[in-house]
Amino acid sequence: MGRRRAPELYRAPFPLYALRVEPSTGLLITAGGGGAAKTGIKNGVHFLQLEQIGGALSASLLHSHDTETKATMNLALAGNILAAGQDASCQLLQFRPQEQETGDKQDGADSQEQGPRQRKGAGAAAETQETGAATQREGVELNVENLQSVQTDFGPDPLQKTVCFNHDNTLLATGGTDGFVRVWQVPTLEKVLEFKAHEGEIEDLTLGPGDKMVTAGWDFKACVWQRDQLVTGLHWEENLPPLPDTPYRYQACSESGTFLGLGTVTGSVAIYISFSLQRLYYLREAHGIVVTDVAFMPEQGCGRELLGSHEAALFSVAVDSRCQLHLLPIRRSVPVWLLLLLCAGLIILAILLLQNTFPGFL
Repeated sequence: MGRRRAPELYRAPFPLYALRVEPSTGLLITAGGGGAAKTGIKNGVHFLQLEQIGGALSASLLHSHDTETKATMNLALAGNILAAGQDASCQLLQFRPQEQETGDKQDGADSQEQGPRQRKGAGAAAETQETGAATQREGVELNVENLQSVQTDFGPDPLQKTVCFNHDNTLLATGGTDGFVRVWQVPTLEKVLEFKAHEGEIEDLTLGPGDKMVTAGWDFKACVWQRDQLVTGLHWEENLPPLPDTPYRYQACSESGTFLGLGTVTGSVAIYISFSLQRLYYLREAHGIVVTDVAFMPEQGCGRELLGSHEAALFSVAVDSRCQLHLLPIRRSVPVWLLLLLCAGLIILAILLLQNTFPGFL
């Protein structure tokens, strides 16, 4: 029997490093590239339209945004604003869907009425992605505009490793190889805070309410901050056995509140229950190479409709240029009323047995 494989939702013409899902419009945004090296590998941000076709979740390429010589390594999303980590800089992008205003729009509609409807699924995207066309979906186009850009890392080999918005999308935090956290106003990208958070690279960070922040670094520390003041920290080696000779670490992690999605350096993908860490889904070496990012389908907006008969959907991307779909079927549970009915039945049965065994017991 062959190895179980996840559905391949999309394959880009370059390595993929980041993805985000915009729930109100059902857009899946993937990004990556070959960098500045003259290898012929492009750099870009691809906008995919998610939809249900024949009961299956599918994606079609809606717009391809060229990032020239810079590969996008990380993304953060706030409404229709993207923060893209490109080399040592953060580039803000704004995207707006709009109807095409072309003279042959009506002719295209007439031809569709006369012939079979062309389905815009993952297969259609795969067929057209090599053409270099910016817009692949008829009747809809996406306008993408470069906004402000700022250098966010100043190490010897500067690289922005992570980026995120705060809860009201007024601030943006970045971390990189120099170990500094920098916070910027949106959309002006004026710096409002800067402090040294880790010795070495910052791997991940998130902004919380009340000026709180959590950071994780390659120094095996996770820290909670109140602005630039350390509130508490965690040293992983104090709570775990010594690290093995062969390094093994999770490459990407995301959560939907109920579930925890994980991607590993060996290409495996898993879904766990957040509070208990019970594993519900595991696909060994789904990508066969390092998983660079994972993201759940949000349950708000049109996300619930796109999930269909599934409880959760996890997207994963990797250096193999593939975007895969990992579906978690709805788990069957026993209704509370049925449990109560069974308990009542057991109690009545126990009473009858006691009455039969010991006459006059009651």
